[in-house]
Amino acid sequence: MSPRSDGARAVKGQNWPDAHTDIFGRTRELEALRLRVAQWHPFLLHGPGGVGKTLLLSAVLPSFPDILYSGSNPTPQALYRSLAEVLLSARHPVFTKSCPKGATSLQAKGTVSLKGLLRDALLNSKYLVVLDHLMRPSQALAASIRELMMSWSVPVIAVARSAHMEDVGFVLPLFPDRSDKVALRNFEPDLAAEFAAACACREGLQAENLAQFLERVVEYSDGNPGAMLRMIRLAREPRYLHGSQIKIAPLYIDYKIGTVSG
Repeated sequence: MSPRSDGARAVKGQNWPDAHTDIFGRTRELEALRLRVAQWHPFLLHGPGGVGKTLLLSAVLPSFPDILYSGSNPTPQALYRSLAEVLLSARHPVFTKSCPKGATSLQAKGTVSLKGLLRDALLNSKYLVVLDHLMRPSQALAASIRELMMSWSVPVIAVARSAHMEDVGFVLPLFPDRSDKVALRNFEPDLAAEFAAACACREGLQAENLAQFLERVVEYSDGNPGAMLRMIRLAREPRYLHGSQIKIAPLYIDYKIGTVSG
């Protein structure tokens, strides 16, 4: 399936992730993702939390026509409602006709009704659906995604928080070929060190032991950009400063506690 060429338009009014155009150290990944999306075929994008999956999507998706982005998909019901809201905002005729009072009418509809409307709107259409932030998706959610792909002929990009596909769960069989899976990985040590230094500079972080702290940040994060940025921002808090020194051990303990509880 290829993207619509005649009369194509971007789907307006949907809740895109915050747009970014300049992403540190991800030039090749951005271009590869852009080429993947342009093929208009399903694939699974996976990587650990904080690696930058949504960040890359934010730079790529808005330039493509007829993409439906859903940023939260814990259940089939949430998936249907999210896609319905996007199509209503885009004034798709199926939803403007069935929802004369707009969001109020949509809110009153049950799951079965929403699913029927979505089927009418998406069946054999030229849309591509992006399902972000999948975390250990249930069998029921995977069945709904399968129906989108197999029964309604809608290509789906599934985005899962999983370093080695250990948390992809029931969605994994929908992408059986190796070519269907795209991994976004943490930075290699040298690039991670550059990223940490750039973040510290941007955040205005100063300390006598800054170099030692940034070495630990790279080590503790395993090169994960989101983790590095969170630790660097924590270091600005007064409770982690003793004179002109960053208290590295207490900061890291609190960071780990925060990741577990979060």
